[in-house]
Amino acid sequence: MSRNRIWLAGLAVASALLFANAAAAQETTEPGKSAGDFLIRLRGIGVIPADNADIDPIGGDTELSNTGMPEIDFTYFVTDNIAFELIAATTHHNVSAKNTSAGDVDLGDVWLLPPTLLAQYHFFPKERFSPYVGAGINYSIFYAVDEAKNSIATDVDYENSIGWALQIGVDYRLDDNWYINADVKRLFLDTDVNINNGGVKADVDVDPWIFGMGIGYKF
Repeated sequence: MSRNRIWLAGLAVASALLFANAAAAQETTEPGKSAGDFLIRLRGIGVIPADNADIDPIGGDTELSNTGMPEIDFTYFVTDNIAFELIAATTHHNVSAKNTSAGDVDLGDVWLLPPTLLAQYHFFPKERFSPYVGAGINYSIFYAVDEAKNSIATDVDYENSIGWALQIGVDYRLDDNWYINADVKRLFLDTDVNINNGGVKADVDVDPWIFGMGIGYKF
């Protein structure tokens, strides 16, 4: 019986020490973002191209439709304030040439994939309200081109390109791991478009604004 009491007393002491250590660790753990943290976000985005073009030889301008899509990003904190973010999303756009010498020309539709890498500075990473800015580079891939039926543009080819990116956003911390996020990005991307095997050429600046809202989880 005495041996059992000794075991129970030892277990009680060990349990008390374990809970005390856990409580102390909880008290000393800083909230917010820290070096080595990994943050994943899922946003809904609205993409608004601010496009303009030089179309040779028929003149006019291009028009890419606005669109909405999901976006996912992965952020790693090198220090408490400095992080790198990789953004992945793909968008679908209807494309047309407006006010050309041949009238308005339907160019069909195209998918755009601009993976973007940004270096960020987070101003108040430990606070509940944590704004940040970012700048980086993107590589824009145009794919799944679908030429319009009953259009004089029977063949449309887009050239992939490298461009710059700017970003401003804010994270709002809900608890130790979950965040609400709002974010605005501007991508500076262009493409050379060849229509009807180069019979018409266009230098198009797409330059979209990207507005996003979503949630994030910190690991």
